[in-house]
Amino acid sequence: MLGQVIWCISTALVILLLARGFRTGLVRRFPIFHAYIAYVIAQDFVRFLAHRQNDEVYKSTYWGTEFLALAVGSLVVFEIYKVSLAAYPGAARMARNALAFVFLVALVKGISDAIAAHHGWLAMAPAVDIERALRAVQAAAILALVALFLLYSVPFGRNLRGILLGYGVFVAGRVVSLVFVSQSIHNFWYYAYSASYIVAVTLWLAYLWSYQPIPQAQAGGMELENDYQQIAAETRRRLQGTRAYLRRAVRS
Repeated sequence: MLGQVIWCISTALVILLLARGFRTGLVRRFPIFHAYIAYVIAQDFVRFLAHRQNDEVYKSTYWGTEFLALAVGSLVVFEIYKVSLAAYPGAARMARNALAFVFLVALVKGISDAIAAHHGWLAMAPAVDIERALRAVQAAAILALVALFLLYSVPFGRNLRGILLGYGVFVAGRVVSLVFVSQSIHNFWYYAYSASYIVAVTLWLAYLWSYQPIPQAQAGGMELENDYQQIAAETRRRLQGTRAYLRRAVRS
């Protein structure tokens, strides 16, 4: 009963959030985020229909939709980086490449751990290992972006800050759930995790009720881009030195 109440409240809030997104034009500014929100609603209805069939159908449907949600959620992290670092193209390119590499490494590690734990891919129905690895990367990426902006005193803007806060709460709750909360035992912590999504959606509603532009970058933002240029130049210099050393070694 409590689970149904939480689901009804969260669904109503998500529908309201989507309606505000269309009304304010934020859907065009954060398309991946709003697509993720819309997918969450569709996912719940698909799972509800699967639950009416049998346990096996529901189990396969749950993990299939969960993995797709994980993929779209990872794209939300990329969108946060893209929008927040739009004024710093060099830093944005480096962050995008680093994120892609780390997500790929986490995916490979999660798959290998899942196969080892469940003795083969086909036997692995609830691949918690994959989700745990990717959620951990999402959490680390969010913390890294916050630390970067605090270090360089770069403004987020109200809308982006809300997306970051809400998604951070959701990812943190999901990480805790994967590590400590049993999905088969509906105790206090199970419902606490479910209610954390309501907290996330409430934050999104508060910060995304209307569009507010991101403030112009100050000196700290320029310092961020300058530091990237220095790192890039140093990296190119070292690579050139390494290539020259290898050429000399081959010729000798």
